[in-house]
Amino acid sequence: MNPLIPAYGVASLADLSSSLLAALGMEEDNPLGLAPAGRVLVFLVDGLGAELLRAHPESAPFLSAHSGRVLTAGFPATTVTSLSTLGTGLPPGEHGMLGYQLAVPGAGYLLNCLRWTATGPLIPPDEWQPTPTVYERAAAAGITVGYVAPSAFEPTAFNRAVYRGVRFVGADGVDDRIEGVRRALAEPRSHVTVYYGDLDSAGHLHGWGSPRWLERLAQVDRMAERLADTLPPGSAMYVTADHGMVNVTERIDANAVPALREGVALLGGDSRARHVYAAPGAAEAVLAAWRDTLAAKAWVASREEAVESGWFGPRVRPEWLPRIGDVLALPYTDCAVVASVTEPLEASFTGCHGSLTPAEQYVPLLEVSTR
Repeated sequence: MNPLIPAYGVASLADLSSSLLAALGMEEDNPLGLAPAGRVLVFLVDGLGAELLRAHPESAPFLSAHSGRVLTAGFPATTVTSLSTLGTGLPPGEHGMLGYQLAVPGAGYLLNCLRWTATGPLIPPDEWQPTPTVYERAAAAGITVGYVAPSAFEPTAFNRAVYRGVRFVGADGVDDRIEGVRRALAEPRSHVTVYYGDLDSAGHLHGWGSPRWLERLAQVDRMAERLADTLPPGSAMYVTADHGMVNVTERIDANAVPALREGVALLGGDSRARHVYAAPGAAEAVLAAWRDTLAAKAWVASREEAVESGWFGPRVRPEWLPRIGDVLALPYTDCAVVASVTEPLEASFTGCHGSLTPAEQYVPLLEVSTR
């Protein structure tokens, strides 16, 4: 089994962002060939993998009735990276948000890029992710840019890293989000994103396909139908996701397996996309040990091999290279490389994501239009 290399430049989340700006009349690349629209609405459903949706059409009749296409999320297939890709219109190797937890180069500690926590000094988000966002570019072109999401998200450093330029609309319930979208779309030229995260949460805790997950999928479907009803004439709604998910049946504990500890200075990433940072002089030994221990369960590559294979995109900016682990480990069976001591919550998850498998990489792009 070979890794599914994301279709950067052809059919990835980065290509969606630039195509949306082109649809709104900006001079941007339009690799997806989206038709012009006066208003665009992105319904971003955290964790709604294309294969997961296809497996349960009975719980999502509205979405399943709409034709669309499949995009690749990018690597790693995790919220931090995918939302940064959508927010910048660039592959991960360009924007630098290369995983859930990354080493701060030369500092000896990890930065959790989603929660923006660390055991050392925190880095300002616009320094860690300095690329101008697509929302800033759209706003500069006179487009009203809205982001409708739970109110707790507004002050977060992660949002400052990837959603700079938006007009934030705090909305905690589904009804509030529908109303927030309706108001945002009242502007004559607008780019609005509405976020739903409960499907991903249900998948992590209970597994995708579980009764709780199916309840959330049905709620997503009803919300999509209601959002479609709010579209003014000349609008287009696109339903997509940041990643898919797999249900874990085997956990390999990196904190408990001696071969996975030896020579390791920091363990970053997450359970399906590990960044392994080696102690000085230990990179080759760590690579060999991880390959041997995870044989027939995971793709294990050096930093150089991952970059050359295009996992992060056509190129990685030189200043971002030290953020990548000396070794990367990506399970392709239904296993997870957990860390029970340092990451007890994540180690308990049933549903996980991050790797280069179809279940994690493929996300839907469904369109509803009033053009």
